[in-house]
Amino acid sequence: MKTRLKTIEFAAGDQRLAGTFLAPAAVLPGILFVHGWGGSQEQDLDRARQAAGLGCTCLTFDLRGHERTLVQRESVTRQENLDDLLAAYDVLTARPGVDKDSIAVVAISYGGYLACILSSLRPVRWLALRAPALYPDAGWDLPKRALNRDPGLAEYRMQSIAWKDNRALNACAMFRGDVLVVESEHDTLVPHPVIENYVNAFVKPRSTTARVIAGADHALSDEKHQRDYTALLINWLTEMIVGARAHEAAKTTGQPVTQGAALAH
Repeated sequence: MKTRLKTIEFAAGDQRLAGTFLAPAAVLPGILFVHGWGGSQEQDLDRARQAAGLGCTCLTFDLRGHERTLVQRESVTRQENLDDLLAAYDVLTARPGVDKDSIAVVAISYGGYLACILSSLRPVRWLALRAPALYPDAGWDLPKRALNRDPGLAEYRMQSIAWKDNRALNACAMFRGDVLVVESEHDTLVPHPVIENYVNAFVKPRSTTARVIAGADHALSDEKHQRDYTALLINWLTEMIVGARAHEAAKTTGQPVTQGAALAH
C-alpha cells in the first residue's frame, strides 16, 4: 500500500511554487469474506459493500456444500472446504489492482476455523474472526457433517486446548498480523472456552482486539446484534486499513505518524 509521491512546480502569478502530490497506491487492499457452516455469501454482502467503501476489493463466495452445491452437504470434507478457501484467496489476489501484501480475511464460525488454517498457507495481514468454531484434528478427511453429529464435540469445546494440540490454533500461534476476535455472550455452539483457546493461541500478533457482543447468540438472531457486529467490524477494518495507509504515507514523506493514525501494536 505504498503512497505515490510526486514533486511539482506550478505558477502563481510571476512566482514558481514548489508542491508535492500524494496519491493512494495504485493497488488496494483485498478482503476475503468466509461464511459459516449452513450459511452463504448473502450474509456477507452488506458488510462487503461497506468494506469496499473503504477503498478495498472484496470477494464473497459460497463454500462447497452450500447454495448451488447443497447436494454435497453430506459428503464435503474439511479439506475440500479448505481447498475452496485457498482457491478463493488465489482468485482475489490474482485480480489486477489488489495488493497481495494487504489481504484481510473476515470469517464466521466454521469459516473462521478454516481462515486460521488458511493464514498458515497464504499471506494474511488482517484476520477478523466472529465466533470461530473449533474441531479436533482427528477425522480430517471425514465428511464435515459427521463432526457435527459427534456427541463428543460439545465436550471438546469446553476444554482448555494448547495451541500445539490443534491445527487451527497452531496456525494462530504463527500469525503475525492484526487480529479481531468477536464472541457472542450467549453462544451455545461456540462457548467461551473456545474463544479463550483462540485468543490465547495468538502469541505474537501485531495486535489483538477481543470483543463480546452482549446478549447475542451464535447466529446473531437479533437484528440489533447484527448491526452491532457490522459496526464493530467496519470500525476495526477502518482503523487497520486507514491506519496502515497513514503509516505508509508518513514513511514516504519522512514525517512521524500522528497520534491515532498508526496501527495498533
